[in-house]
Amino acid sequence: MKFHLIKTDNSSKARAGIIETDHGKIETPIFMPVASKGYIKSVPTSELLYNKNMPNIILGNTYHLYIQPGIDVLYQAGGIHSFMNWNHPILTDSGGFQIFSMRKLNKITEEGVIFKSIINGSSHLFSPEKSMEIQRFIGGDIIMAFDDCPAFPCSYSYAKLSLKKTHYWLDRCYSYIQKNPEKYNYKQSFFPIIQGSIYKDLRKYSADKISSFQVDGYAIGGLSLGETKEETYNIINLLTDLLPKDKPKYLMGVGTPVDILEGISLGIDMFDCVIPTRNGRHGMLFTWNGIMNIKNSKWKKDFSYLDEFGNSYIDRLYSKSYVRHLFISKENLAKEIASIHNISFYSNLLQKARIHIINNNFSSWKKSVIPLLKQRL
Repeated sequence: MKFHLIKTDNSSKARAGIIETDHGKIETPIFMPVASKGYIKSVPTSELLYNKNMPNIILGNTYHLYIQPGIDVLYQAGGIHSFMNWNHPILTDSGGFQIFSMRKLNKITEEGVIFKSIINGSSHLFSPEKSMEIQRFIGGDIIMAFDDCPAFPCSYSYAKLSLKKTHYWLDRCYSYIQKNPEKYNYKQSFFPIIQGSIYKDLRKYSADKISSFQVDGYAIGGLSLGETKEETYNIINLLTDLLPKDKPKYLMGVGTPVDILEGISLGIDMFDCVIPTRNGRHGMLFTWNGIMNIKNSKWKKDFSYLDEFGNSYIDRLYSKSYVRHLFISKENLAKEIASIHNISFYSNLLQKARIHIINNNFSSWKKSVIPLLKQRL
């Protein structure tokens, strides 16, 4: 993988770049839709393949793909790209976040984590080596280190012990990938993950640790779990100053359109989050006029475009009234339209951010657009 830094904004740390993978180029900053199980909920893959306004990289999850369909199926299919018929970049998370999100169903040890299957309750040990092995079989272009993501809030002593485990596991992940090559005929890039909760000295220590590895990029995990926005932004600002400038920086699991613009201004290149699809399935749409609950009665007789300032064909294909009707009727098409719209909006947001970075007016544009994005319609 190669990263080319094209432009840095004069009045912020916002960057425009290009990531080159064996499955294509990615223009940054980029938002990656979440396809944990090899699909984006309520969104046909064809929408991403043939809609030029959509992102060209998606995110899969090691734990979920291991549980179903299983690595034997993926390997026989020729890897995740062949299985999905998606000849574009894919990033796979390691299963580390499921330590946090499924903490009632797992047991953490020094060796790894014993997960219980959400399908049948069977137990599975995920060690750092096992996570790397599974990701080799899945075949993502970018694979993540297996980390311990502590819940928020947590004590300093707990965060320190968790970080020690994350770094111990990172050493084992790195050793495994050095000794065990790819399963398919393309390269996989490895990203370590910074943890440390909201404690700046732990975050700095973690950044120093992962910067010592010869890797293609770096990730920031364990944020947007309940801490204040100010705490989130302060940690991001600290870490982007410490990490090498010539590698992409990935902020995991963040966030709203405003969070993403703030992250870009602080030097983040890559984002993922379930918000656009999860919120879309419940009728919340992000538009250039603000946030809209399409199920509200105020849209019942509003026959205007779904988003008159949107750049997706779907924004001008359906009216607000019609999409509300679909939701009230509990028609599955409603979830599909809303999810496609929101992903397209996120993609368009980052495309515009990139243009303004290159034109050297990102900060003034961000300042003007954030009040609109925050509005509740």
